Amino acid sequence: MTSLTVSGRVAQVLSSYLSDVFGVMGNGNVYFLDAAEKEGLRFTAVRHEGAAIAAADAYYRASGRLAAGTTTYGPGYTNALTALAEAVKAQIPTVLVTGDAPSSGTRPWDVDQAAIAAGLGAVTFTVTRESAGSITQEAVEYALARRTAVVIAIPYDLAAVEAADEELPAPPVAAAVRDDADGGLGRAAELLAGAKRPLILAGRGAHLALAGPELRELADRLGALTAGTALALNLLQGEGYLGVAGGFGTDTAAGLMGEADVVLVAGASLSPFTMRFGHLIGPDATVIQIDAGMEPTNPRVDLFVTGDAKAAAAGLLRLLDDAALSGAEASKVWRAEALKRLAEGPCHHPGTAETSDGRLDPRALATALDAVLPERRTVVQDGGHFLGWAPMYWHIPRPQDLVMVGTAFQSIGLGLASAVGAARAVDDGSTLVLAAGDGGFLMGLSDLESLVGAASSAVVVIYNDAAYGAEIHQYGSQGLTEKPMLIPEVDFSGIARAIGAESAIIRTLADLSALQDWIDAGAKGTFVADCRITTNVRAPWLSEWMQAKETAAKETVAS
Repeated sequence: MTSLTVSGRVAQVLSSYLSDVFGVMGNGNVYFLDAAEKEGLRFTAVRHEGAAIAAADAYYRASGRLAAGTTTYGPGYTNALTALAEAVKAQIPTVLVTGDAPSSGTRPWDVDQAAIAAGLGAVTFTVTRESAGSITQEAVEYALARRTAVVIAIPYDLAAVEAADEELPAPPVAAAVRDDADGGLGRAAELLAGAKRPLILAGRGAHLALAGPELRELADRLGALTAGTALALNLLQGEGYLGVAGGFGTDTAAGLMGEADVVLVAGASLSPFTMRFGHLIGPDATVIQIDAGMEPTNPRVDLFVTGDAKAAAAGLLRLLDDAALSGAEASKVWRAEALKRLAEGPCHHPGTAETSDGRLDPRALATALDAVLPERRTVVQDGGHFLGWAPMYWHIPRPQDLVMVGTAFQSIGLGLASAVGAARAVDDGSTLVLAAGDGGFLMGLSDLESLVGAASSAVVVIYNDAAYGAEIHQYGSQGLTEKPMLIPEVDFSGIARAIGAESAIIRTLADLSALQDWIDAGAKGTFVADCRITTNVRAPWLSEWMQAKETAAKETVAS
């Protein structure tokens, strides 16, 4: 075996799993980055360590391929913690390669990085001279099997030391997929066969399992309506598709979902947002959940089946081959009536041409942007008050075309970093579109330069309301002081031009002509649209959340 350093062995093993590394160089990872280049890994430099793992995370979400982030030890590592927590909470396989304290003992400036990672739910794999390769392989396999972020730590005194020769074990054979548990799949088939108003709700787990075709066939067999979470947007599109379940969907679609008598939930956690805070599914409906986990994720679940969504859906199709679909005729009538009501019912509010403060209505802006943006698009959505406008108003054909970051950890500011990773992952000629708020954009501003360097075609849409909009609506509306919630009007267009992007301030819908001209000229490089929106329009999903909080508070007082 060729002589390699410990850092070289780590890079060598990683090269068999991934092609891209994102990060900031420091003395804790400089030897690893040197080795990564020798192994042919593509390194994309970001300007803040917080972007390293966020970019790797988004790379996976957009492509399904693993990537790594890397930082130095200490402050470089701690700068990456918010993004690391988001990857853990969102169950994204991601690898953070970082320097660490020497194996001989900590220095005055070292912190217990493994303990910090454990507090976030991430496991740290510290390599040794004797087992650098096998430990790296174990870490990556753990990340892939558990769908989580891991940390590979390289002690500072070992980074440039020659690694011991080792025979690496063969990658473990994937465990056999369980498509049934305790006979639950058979019972699920019975319930679905008798359903008169069946609904199939798919989540990101179904998307990751590539279960779309089987679930779509199952819906057609049953005459079921279908829906998806925001992270499984359009996975089950076809006859009977109602759109997004939860606060980003229409009231008409939500009403129809509430009429279902049997709901099959595949790979969705049934979060409060998806469930419309308990109001999405009718009280008399039977809820079947299929998930790779071992227990239900919501108390509303009546029957839980542990299994891979794709294998379980295929199993249900086989079971239904020999079953009498007693509810099929009624369900097909219901589906036809539902589609008529969906077509006749109100869609999302189109917005208004004029607002009281003269700034843009974000709903009208989103509608206009959808008509202007290139058809082939991968959308990265940062967290913030505006986060529903893209999934509500923009055409996003496939689940992998929408990368929603920050929702799992309730953070903002990861958008620009995530756009860098998604831009590197997109290789089908799509235009990368980042939707961000002014507050989150300022948090990650250093990585606008990273995006300009990484993206062949990118549009940045800043919903600029000169405020932290969610807080204005939640707390300013209650009479709390708005001073900490306000942001001075920032000229993002001027900043973008200084960094090398094309840009324009969008004060009216007519100003989008500048973006249209850029697209017509080939959409090359990065265009930043600094859109000046009003704070006078509250997103419906936020109104729903505020109402749920108010109701819960009243119930607490009453009890």
